Amino acid sequence: MTLPDTATNPAGADRTFQVDLRGLVDLLSHHLYSSPRVYLRELLQNAVDALTARHRLAPDAPDGAPTDAFGIRLYADGAAVRVEDDGVGLTEADVHTFLATIGRSSKRADTIAEQRADFIGQFGIGLLSCFLVADEIHVLSRSARTPDAPTVEWRGRGDGSYTVRTLPASARPRPGTTVTLTPRADAGEWTRPAQVHALARHFGALLRHPVTFDDGTGGPGVPVNPEPAPWARTHPTPGARSRALAAYGEEVFGFTPLDTIELDLPAVGLKGVACVLPETVPAGRRHGHRVHVKGMLLSDQAEEILPDWAFFVRCVVDAESLRPTASRESLYEDDTLSAVRDALAERLRDWIARAAASDPDLLGRFLQAHHLAVKSLAVHDDEILRMLLPWLPFETTDGHTTLDEFARTHSTVLVTSSVEEFRQVAAIASSAGLGVVNGGYTYDRELVRRLPEVRPGTTVADLDPATLTAHLDPVDRDTELAAAAYIAQARDALAVFGCDVALRAFQPASAPALLVDSREARHERTRSQLAREQEGGLWGDILGALRQEAPRAQLILNQLNPLVRTAVAIDEPELARTSAEALYGQAVLLSRRPLRPAESSLINRSFLDLLAHALRKDR
Repeated sequence: MTLPDTATNPAGADRTFQVDLRGLVDLLSHHLYSSPRVYLRELLQNAVDALTARHRLAPDAPDGAPTDAFGIRLYADGAAVRVEDDGVGLTEADVHTFLATIGRSSKRADTIAEQRADFIGQFGIGLLSCFLVADEIHVLSRSARTPDAPTVEWRGRGDGSYTVRTLPASARPRPGTTVTLTPRADAGEWTRPAQVHALARHFGALLRHPVTFDDGTGGPGVPVNPEPAPWARTHPTPGARSRALAAYGEEVFGFTPLDTIELDLPAVGLKGVACVLPETVPAGRRHGHRVHVKGMLLSDQAEEILPDWAFFVRCVVDAESLRPTASRESLYEDDTLSAVRDALAERLRDWIARAAASDPDLLGRFLQAHHLAVKSLAVHDDEILRMLLPWLPFETTDGHTTLDEFARTHSTVLVTSSVEEFRQVAAIASSAGLGVVNGGYTYDRELVRRLPEVRPGTTVADLDPATLTAHLDPVDRDTELAAAAYIAQARDALAVFGCDVALRAFQPASAPALLVDSREARHERTRSQLAREQEGGLWGDILGALRQEAPRAQLILNQLNPLVRTAVAIDEPELARTSAEALYGQAVLLSRRPLRPAESSLINRSFLDLLAHALRKDR
């Protein structure tokens, strides 16, 4: 932008902005549009809007249904790109008003302002995108509003200058507009004939007006959008319609859908299809959806059209009332979009409900692939919770099974707070007849605790160390006394880890030891240790005020295990300490929780000490 001369603009007078067009084009290319390829979409959009306006002037044309006389023709031979339409056209006054004024759209004209919702473009800057691939835009237009209107020629250049002249009507025999671009040398990637055809198919495959492409080789024009979307066509049977939707989803997304969900929201003029992904989607990963507005592709990566939990589908939708942003590459977040998102979410819930009620095989395949998505939905949706919680798979001491089946065997269902706690206790709890569910995965603990709402009479409780140790058999008094010296040495060796040691008998006998600990207990011990290290300081006073007796971990040795029976009989103090450290290290490894540096050092040291002892014994 440049400042006007003060000689022609005295102090206090109104001034006008001076626009640096080259700078504006650079701004568009780097910050508004994602790629130079959008130039073709903008030209197609202008042509479609011109045809929409032309239909309003043609009383013999069916409302909203284009006739063969109205269409769009694309031409690209490598030397030029041309887009021709049979639309409403422009007068000379229109050219000055709309083509030479940045930000003013012909869709804002008073004569059609009340019908702006019928047009794709709303911002009046689309033609500037052509400067991303060309230095000059040539427009020939003839208005359909005035009989025998002359042809108007407009040439706009990237430096901000333009010329306008009036030509005889014969220069363009029919009303409409032709836009011609002479590509720059560096724009060949986007203006080659094959690329122009591909872009036209990409952006305009669902347009309601006929679009053809000519590569200049002399052959007939190739239809860009030869047939309507599958949801807009008639099919002989519901099965044929379903197969057509699935084939379309496979063509667009590259996978065979597990099932398809037809989408239809008449209130906003939205139609489309949701394709259920046949394979598991990583947690938190969201797929983009293809969103068309009045047939023109807006984005193939629109995430905002569906809620976060719906990552098990990919959608193609075409809507009349959704509002695009200025770049026309995403959707404007407003009340309409929010209502559409809620309505589409309801369609997905309805599909899940129908599968649960009438197609258990489909539901089983769906849950096998997407149980995490359904769990995330069930947490917040009571209807889905009641309907599907009995079907959802969980990791339990009986293997991977549904809660409904698990609750038939265990009237009291215990749930762990973490994966590592489940892995610590699973084998022992199973042998003791306890029913434990792994609550460490996303959503699982919260859903298990809601099981009594779905299955009255079932009790759900958190698994704590006391519950587990209460189900382990105590050893007889003589055995306990014989092992007392070893237990004392083991407690002394493991005190640095805040770990107590006990002797019990439990199955399976192959398990030498069980480490009963929790993440919360470890955090509390770490906090207490920090307070001790900071004794005397302000931080130590603060932590000391909060400090309680830190919960201790417990290493439970299994008297039924032959190795443990040998270990508790060791009378060499150093070897007893080393064996206790080795049993602790092995129990930590079996818990599969992250090792602390001191524990890694202990495991390494105890292994080397035991190896050295074995080698000395063999001499």
